[in-house]
Amino acid sequence: MTTPTTLLDRFEPISLEEMDGVKLQDRVDTKYVFGEDRLTEVLEAMLPHYRLLEVDGKRGTPYRSLYFDTPDLRDYYAHHNRRTFRSKVRFREYIGSDLVFLEVKRKTGRGRTDKKRMRVEAIPDQLSAEQQAFVAGASQSDAPLQATLWNHFTRYTFVSRSSPERLTMDVDLRYSSAGEDRALGGIVIAELKQERADRTSPFVRIMRERVFPASGMSKYCVGLLLLGRRVKHNAFKAVLLKLDRIRQAA
Repeated sequence: MTTPTTLLDRFEPISLEEMDGVKLQDRVDTKYVFGEDRLTEVLEAMLPHYRLLEVDGKRGTPYRSLYFDTPDLRDYYAHHNRRTFRSKVRFREYIGSDLVFLEVKRKTGRGRTDKKRMRVEAIPDQLSAEQQAFVAGASQSDAPLQATLWNHFTRYTFVSRSSPERLTMDVDLRYSSAGEDRALGGIVIAELKQERADRTSPFVRIMRERVFPASGMSKYCVGLLLLGRRVKHNAFKAVLLKLDRIRQAA
């Protein structure tokens, strides 16, 4: 029987060293959200076009992230209010690899995303003076930040055989904060990362053939809402309804 696991094993591997040419820290991102029940057919269609990151013989990397925001959730509301220029600040750990980074991800206008990061020893509860200075420089804001929520997921990273393009697929999402824990099972979040938007991409075609439209979804913002934060969320109602429909259809 063909399953996502058996299909993942069939992808030609690519190593971290080979991926150096497709870091794409300044890029165009396009997200797609669909149900895990459709993952097998999507992976099967991808097989001729992509290689899959393999690290120490393993495919799929567990991640955990700790997001930071201002006490009044400036970054959340910047996304909610569709600000052209906005940032997200997080620590991200690649579990099992001893790699931890402080990252500032910025929307810079005209649909582009810029990510700056610095390596750290571990994920702290509070920013150090050095880390605060790094965030201020990367985000162009020195507003005080505090830890907001944890996000856990498993990521599969694919690299195009024919163009400078990466694709990530996140599954098994889980959020936690202040003793609360919520899972977002049954959902695949795919993010296509390109130097410039290219609608001839094999993955774009695969999504189009299955009528999976591009769909913006902030894992951070959805996590706040799943954890019951009492915040304005009119702009995210359509995303929440879509997630419910996908999970109910599975």
